[in-house]
Amino acid sequence: MAILSSPLDRRQATKGATRRPRATLIADALAHPRASFYLVLVPTVLLLALGMMMVLSASSVLGSVRFDDAYYFVKRQVFFLAVGGVAALLLSRFSPKSLKILGWVLVLAALGLQILTFTPLGWGEAKGNRNWVQFGTSFFRVQPSELAKLAIIVWGADLLARKQKLLDQPKHLLVPFVPVSALLIGLVVLQHDLGTGMIMGAIVVTMLWYVGASWKLLAGIGLSVVVAVIGLVVSSGNRMDRIAGFFNSDHDTMGVNMQPLRGIFALASGGWWGLGLGASRQKWGSLAEAHTDYVLAIVGEELGLVGTVVVLSLFLVLGYAGFRIALRSDFAFCRYLSAGITSWLMIQALVNIMVVLRLIPVLGVTLPLLSYGGSGLMANLAAIGMLLACAKLEPDARRLAQRSKRKGGKAVTVVESRRA
Repeated sequence: MAILSSPLDRRQATKGATRRPRATLIADALAHPRASFYLVLVPTVLLLALGMMMVLSASSVLGSVRFDDAYYFVKRQVFFLAVGGVAALLLSRFSPKSLKILGWVLVLAALGLQILTFTPLGWGEAKGNRNWVQFGTSFFRVQPSELAKLAIIVWGADLLARKQKLLDQPKHLLVPFVPVSALLIGLVVLQHDLGTGMIMGAIVVTMLWYVGASWKLLAGIGLSVVVAVIGLVVSSGNRMDRIAGFFNSDHDTMGVNMQPLRGIFALASGGWWGLGLGASRQKWGSLAEAHTDYVLAIVGEELGLVGTVVVLSLFLVLGYAGFRIALRSDFAFCRYLSAGITSWLMIQALVNIMVVLRLIPVLGVTLPLLSYGGSGLMANLAAIGMLLACAKLEPDARRLAQRSKRKGGKAVTVVESRRA
């Protein structure tokens, strides 16, 4: 038996005995009642901060040329971030009952705004997409399809939770969730925005899967969607050009293939550590959508592979947190809402990343929380606020909040959280 010769030796031995393995510390941190809340909050804040820097860098040249203001786009993005941040803060304090009511309001608002795109208030781009509603100046321009994504999720979560005991019957599972969702998706497709329509369709299918729809039913819906998409692609010359460009990199290199090839070149030229923040070359006119659809290409060019991996890692953490909330919640509404929001953000992020990496044809969808776009950013932040509200309603988080409320004081909250 060893003999400790001095108090210092005894203190070192005691310290070594109480030192815990790193894996145990991580497990303890994840076991904290509020871990899910911070697993959503921290990567969201980091992605927003990085996105703001990249929008500033990627849009500075375009802003100078088009509006004689290098900060034109980033100033607008800051405004959208402020409004979306306030919305997220308020929504994070909502009760499930309030969120359920909001879901019905969102569906009606999304439907009304979608219809307005076919009136003189509708606004579109030269590419043919007419998916904005403009009230007066361009500053008050709304993209209803972004609201429609969130509406399908929140309203659908409430509807499916109410019918939870009847979902083994196809008529209750599908009606009215699928017809209303199909109406919103159809209006988006009529606006010539097939990429967004496909994202919305994927949200519907994943939510049906979460509530236990059979594989046979999902396969039937999936087959119908595939047939419809093929028909829409074949009937459009622009979409067929994108398909041809995807399979042949030499096809129309100054037209339909210019964006994908420049995006790959930007990623490749960044190397391991990138050219440096603000040093992108492709943003000088070669990559027209640098601050929107192809912002990840600018991340890779300026921050290199390391920066790109950081972005991917933050999305993975956010995805883990969202599905963790869904699995841990004892409210059916919160389970479906968390799963739906997480699926939306992860699916859209995956599609955007695959487009930038030239793994699929160009679909024209933005990267959540990073890309420029007011409607998209505010819808993303509203969804994050709802996700945070569900995180607060996890059983352990509720018990901790109740104990803290009973005993009062921040000090008591810390003690209780350590015991939990």
